[in-house]
Amino acid sequence: MALSADQRDQIERRIRAAIDRMLAGQIPAGGACDVKTLAREAGISRAALYRTWGHLKDEFEKRRGAAWAAGQQPDPREARIARLREQNQRLTNKLARTHTEFSQLKERHQLALSALTAKDDEVQRLRRELSTFSRTSLAPVPGQRQGANRPPASQSQAR
Repeated sequence: MALSADQRDQIERRIRAAIDRMLAGQIPAGGACDVKTLAREAGISRAALYRTWGHLKDEFEKRRGAAWAAGQQPDPREARIARLREQNQRLTNKLARTHTEFSQLKERHQLALSALTAKDDEVQRLRRELSTFSRTSLAPVPGQRQGANRPPASQSQAR
């Protein structure tokens, strides 16, 4: 069944009005800023939009592309998706940096533990050495009197 000129005008006006509303950000619930939703909003089938009103579908896609290129996001879902993708990328980069820093800190921690262990070993060795030295130096040497290293009392008074 062929459409009259009046019917064609009316459908074209509905399509153009739907294009304007959608590009202004008035996206219906459950829809997106796409051709499928455009056809539904205009009250025609998607097949009719492609076959009969292809020039309006192309105009819609061109205007939508120009809006996106200008930084406008008529579809709030698309804007949210873009924002979430950017946030995901930032968080992924931050996680990679944090992982690198954590690995470096683990290496530094391991080096510090190694240095502390070496110092503890040295302290233990020095304690053993001191203990051995103390035992041998405190014991009297055979044939030597105690206090033999002290000067006689007369010499200390003369000074």
